[in-house]
Amino acid sequence: MEEGTLKSPSHCADTGYESGAAATGGDTDPFQWDTREDCEVRQILDRVADKWSLLVIALLDRRTLRFTELRREIDGVSQRMLTVTLRQLERDGLVKRTVYPVVPPRVEYELTPLGRTLHTTIRALVTWTEQHQNEIAAAREEYDAREAAAA
Repeated sequence: MEEGTLKSPSHCADTGYESGAAATGGDTDPFQWDTREDCEVRQILDRVADKWSLLVIALLDRRTLRFTELRREIDGVSQRMLTVTLRQLERDGLVKRTVYPVVPPRVEYELTPLGRTLHTTIRALVTWTEQHQNEIAAAREEYDAREAAAA
C-alpha cells in the first residue's frame, strides 16, 4: 500500500459541493477538506492533480497505449514513477490495464468511463492555462523584478 494511503479512508464533512451550495453560489469553505490528511476528497485531489497523472490521463484520452509508448511520450518520467502512477490510477478506477497472454507479455492501458469524465475537467484546465499563459508570464516577470530590486 502506498505510504500515506489509508486502508479505509474517512469521508470529510460536507464541503458544500455535493449539496449544490457551490453551484448555487452558497458559502463553502474549500479548505475544510484540506485540513485533515485522512480526508478522502483530499486524497483523490492529490492523485488526480499530480502532474504525472494529468499527463497520463491526457495521453490516454486519445487512444490505448502500451507502457513503453506512455514513457516515450511523457518527458522526464522515470519507469518507477510511471509504474506507480498507473497502478494508482488503476486502483482509483480511472485507468484499465489489460494484459495479453503472449510472449513477451503485452500490457495496454486505457481510460475507463470514469477516467474519461475526468479528462473533460483536465481539458478545461489546459484551455484556461493556454488562455492565460501570457498574463501569468507577465506577473512572474513583475514579481521577479520586484524581488531583484528588493535584494
